[in-house]
Amino acid sequence: MTKPAKRRRSRRVGDDIERLKIHKIKPRTTSDHLFLPISDTPHAPVEPVSEAVGGSGVQPTEPVDCAAVETAVIEALKTVYDPEIPVNIYDLGLIYGVEVSEVGRAEIRMTLTAPACPVAGALVEEVAEKAGRVEGVSKSHVELVWDPPWTPDNMTDAAKLELGML
Repeated sequence: MTKPAKRRRSRRVGDDIERLKIHKIKPRTTSDHLFLPISDTPHAPVEPVSEAVGGSGVQPTEPVDCAAVETAVIEALKTVYDPEIPVNIYDLGLIYGVEVSEVGRAEIRMTLTAPACPVAGALVEEVAEKAGRVEGVSKSHVELVWDPPWTPDNMTDAAKLELGML
């Protein structure tokens, strides 16, 4: 038994064009862009954070050992990192001063590597929170200062080594 011969269809150029017309992409009638609704109330500009407060606020019953608490605060600040730089803020030289009073109030002066730092508020608040958790600290107050401006010279040698600057 012989197989029936396959019938070959002759293609014409016109057939291909007609076939393509069926699958023709139609122009979009709607936009595929997402537009957020516009609020009628203007948003207040976000104020830059220049200070933050932390701590329990509970006064100690006895005077605290200022030097020991100051050392503990510095150790706590060494656990705070700038998200863009793999070195803690103390070794980066962002902490300009830590003073602890006999009533457990920690005063911290700090700066940032640049005034336009996108995490400025978060860093200042994290410093206040971590310092406020240190035993012996009743209240921590962090002030963000810009004078003197930060330079890489403020960094410790360990930080410079970590960043390949030595």
